[in-house]
Amino acid sequence: MNNFPRQLKARSVTGRPAGPYRAMGATKRLVSSLHPGVDTLDKVFEDASRRFPDRDCLGTREVVMEEDERQSNGKFFKKVILGQYRWLSYAETHRAAACFGVGLAALGQRAHNNIAIFCETRAEWVIAAQACFMQNFPLVTLYSTLGGPAITHGLNETEVSHIITSRELLETRLKFILLEVPRLQHIIVVDDTPTEWPGYPRGISVHNMATVQGLRTKPENGKRVCPMPSDIAVIMYTSGSTGIPKGVMISHSNIIAGITGMAERIPNLGENDTYIGYLPLAHVLELSAELVCVAHGCRIGYSSPQTLADQSTKIKKGSKGDTSVLQPTLMAAVPEIMDRIYKNVMTKVEEMSSAQRTLFTLAYNYKLEQLSQGRSTPLCDNLVFKKVRSLLGGKTRVLLSGGAPLSAATQRFINVCFCCPVGQGYGLTETCGAGTISEMWDYSTGRVGGPLICSEIKLKDWVEGGYHITDTPTPRGEILIGGPNVTMGYYKNEAKNQDFFVDETGQRWFCTGDIGEVHPDGCLKIIDRKKDLVKLQAGEYVSLGKVEAMLKNCPLIDNICAYANSDEMYVIGFVVPNQKNLLLLAEQYLIRGSWEELCDNAAMEEVVLQVITEAALSAQLERFEIPRKIRLSPDPWTPETGLVTEAFKLKRQQLKSKYQDDIERMYGGK
Repeated sequence: MNNFPRQLKARSVTGRPAGPYRAMGATKRLVSSLHPGVDTLDKVFEDASRRFPDRDCLGTREVVMEEDERQSNGKFFKKVILGQYRWLSYAETHRAAACFGVGLAALGQRAHNNIAIFCETRAEWVIAAQACFMQNFPLVTLYSTLGGPAITHGLNETEVSHIITSRELLETRLKFILLEVPRLQHIIVVDDTPTEWPGYPRGISVHNMATVQGLRTKPENGKRVCPMPSDIAVIMYTSGSTGIPKGVMISHSNIIAGITGMAERIPNLGENDTYIGYLPLAHVLELSAELVCVAHGCRIGYSSPQTLADQSTKIKKGSKGDTSVLQPTLMAAVPEIMDRIYKNVMTKVEEMSSAQRTLFTLAYNYKLEQLSQGRSTPLCDNLVFKKVRSLLGGKTRVLLSGGAPLSAATQRFINVCFCCPVGQGYGLTETCGAGTISEMWDYSTGRVGGPLICSEIKLKDWVEGGYHITDTPTPRGEILIGGPNVTMGYYKNEAKNQDFFVDETGQRWFCTGDIGEVHPDGCLKIIDRKKDLVKLQAGEYVSLGKVEAMLKNCPLIDNICAYANSDEMYVIGFVVPNQKNLLLLAEQYLIRGSWEELCDNAAMEEVVLQVITEAALSAQLERFEIPRKIRLSPDPWTPETGLVTEAFKLKRQQLKSKYQDDIERMYGGK
């Protein structure tokens, strides 16, 4: 399956193994815009609303009923029944954004002055963003799961006086830090109700979006200031797996270059496509994907991880999840969500009768074989995989994966069962989410594709890690991304800006800190990360990321964080076990207790460690790379816990603090 496709995806334009590597369609020059003259984001939207005025643009499901359902443990859980999608056309969306922009100006917001948005993914987010692009208000984006101190830091650093938010986030997050953000004067709530907001500090006015859309600018506020391509469109705070979040300054031309590169990798993208938006819009992957859709006249239906499918946690049993109703053709997902789907389906397969299970396995292996030879399997798709495919609505034709590496098992599973290709992408907020995306018909696993037509890639030796451009069979080194999609640096953070540089031709580059290898066909594979390298006491280097990636394929592990102290001899690990498989293992070894007790049980730890060690050895890990001791965590790590980022990357510092007592115990209480 991993035989490299013969077709060249990219080549080194200098002929040297270090690169720069460019896509075959951009070896002469990189491409930086979709249409000539459409060089700022307000023009992208204007152009789309002129070309597709009456087509559906943004859709939201109406809430038919909400109720609290009592769970077996006595806790209540909110369940919803949702109706059909209600749509705004391109012309209506454009009008709503234009009115909102004028209203914000009437409230005193000025061009070139920052404005913040702190809101869940929904139609109003995009309307607000478009309003800001039209008026040249740089938009500060903050994840809706950020904690108080991080929100305060972002709002104070960018000196905003206006913030756009939702009722829920205002009442559960923002309300408690208002006194720590002295410059804040206006809060605009995107919900229609309530319209009265008593009890807010003096000097702070709360408005509803609809009211602001009705305001008219006074003549003395002057005319609208149109943005230039080099003006800042977004200051995007990265959730940072290390330290305080950093604000990345992204210009209009950066975003346009990035979406130009992405759009080229999605075959036949057009107005018959439907995209489902549920990932955080404050994340560069989601924002770029939605802007790609808007530029091509697709419709975007909104969802959330809790209402995505019929089985999702918030959907009342027997009623329809968002994918069933919307039937999207395009979808972006982070590996965490794809892994969850994979595990759910595999659990269902385990529960089948043995005849059904045999049929599924036969069909699966047959299709894998056919795919690797470039053939399709319409009969298998209709008889066996139709049901799995319907989990995502039945019409998905392209799945884009980004944010973290996707395991080979999950990628193959999606290729086979959802009968659609997975485009694995690699990019960073600092490169506007753009870098590489694999071509849709490339079924090799573990690779992130060749460079997009907007960017080029170079490799640089990383001597300490033992990676060199001269390595055989493939050149290896730190990945550097260059092109018009490379952003303008970090906001008010000169010290960190050394990761960016400008070459002799005036092009910007970013040093990613990720280690990659370039295959003969010009595709990139991410193999390591500089920050994850720890030197053990005896001098061996351990890449924690590599250890985690290998062990995550073990069915017993839902998540794992490897940890090592430089003054110790061995690696240890914190593990979130897979509930179903751990319970089976406990039964097998006659270990009894509640879920929490099992995770706290030393005998259970030993058994799990044994399984992990076997998995590690079969994955060809060195003895010194295998965790010697582990701690089982009964609770999953979600962005809400602060232990992982929005893209589910581990926050090592926070995990270390949480498990500090366990670290001391596992290292013998020194």
